Amino acid sequence: MKVCIITGSSGLIGSEAVSFCSSQFDRVIGIDNNMRSYFFGPEATCEWNTQRLKSAIQNFEHRDVDIRNAQNINEIFATYKNQIKLIIHTAAQPSHDWAAKEPLTDFSVNANGTLNLLEATRNYCPEATFIFTSTNKVYGDTPNFLPLIELPERWELDEKHPYYKNGIDENMSIDHTKHSLFGASKVAADVLVQEYGRYFGMQTGVFRGGCLTGPNHSGTQLHGFLSYLMKCAITGDHYTIFGYKGKQVRDNIHSLDLVNMFWHFYQNPKQGEVYNVGGGRFSNCSMIEAINLCQTITGKAMNITYSEDNRIGDHIWWISDVNKFKAHYPGWHWQYQVQDILQEIFENLKNRSQSKV
Repeated sequence: MKVCIITGSSGLIGSEAVSFCSSQFDRVIGIDNNMRSYFFGPEATCEWNTQRLKSAIQNFEHRDVDIRNAQNINEIFATYKNQIKLIIHTAAQPSHDWAAKEPLTDFSVNANGTLNLLEATRNYCPEATFIFTSTNKVYGDTPNFLPLIELPERWELDEKHPYYKNGIDENMSIDHTKHSLFGASKVAADVLVQEYGRYFGMQTGVFRGGCLTGPNHSGTQLHGFLSYLMKCAITGDHYTIFGYKGKQVRDNIHSLDLVNMFWHFYQNPKQGEVYNVGGGRFSNCSMIEAINLCQTITGKAMNITYSEDNRIGDHIWWISDVNKFKAHYPGWHWQYQVQDILQEIFENLKNRSQSKV
């Protein structure tokens, strides 16, 4: 029997991975304790997604387990041992704003939880492939010192800069920078995953994501940029732009495009490899551009205010260079651009709202 274990299985990337892997593995074990509702409140609950997966996917098994509990994690891994072929670790505390409120919780989830999973993999299924969703916040605020130019609706990089054509690659330093406490906890996990690959010879991959997005996101103000923006566009709820004149740029990758990257890596895994992942030049937008798209899709003006105070450590401009991954896996390419993503989020949110009536 081939088993896949997915942490954060009721979240955006985890649930997409469950759906994808259910047709590739005999059993998919999802680990999720709905801690997102603790981080961001009841409106961010993933329980609806847990129930959706349990009812829709026959070979899916949900485990309400905290990844910080090493004993419970080991019990799951000990049950299946070498039948486990793939671990996709997406569970995390994902907000740099929230991390400052509870640094111990943030670090224990992001760093200690990752270590528990790596050790369980090493002890029970060392030949399995281990995939970790890291973050571009490991680079701290170094991108903010790039030579940026202000355009009417976005900040943009000087065309003469090496990063202009394809975005920021994996050679950018992660040292001597302000990471935010979230970024620091993810650096710890990121390096651990690399080290288990390089030191122990395990098949591990680190995927440093920018804005990961898609229709199954439980977006909130502190996390889930496009999903929360579209939610406010639909409901008329107030939305605040924090700093940079609303011209900050993000590349956005659809959850299915990212999970497809995971699948390609699983077919030919590396040891301790690191990839920047995101929408690249194919799929990116500024805050202002995203607001304009939301207003076009919904046909309604948004309730927007602006705050001069940007979030600490927030990037002004980020576009991921994914050419390293594409060189290793030339069969992969994006399928979704920003407008496609927002349209799908819009339709999903409307359907969710109608199902509650």
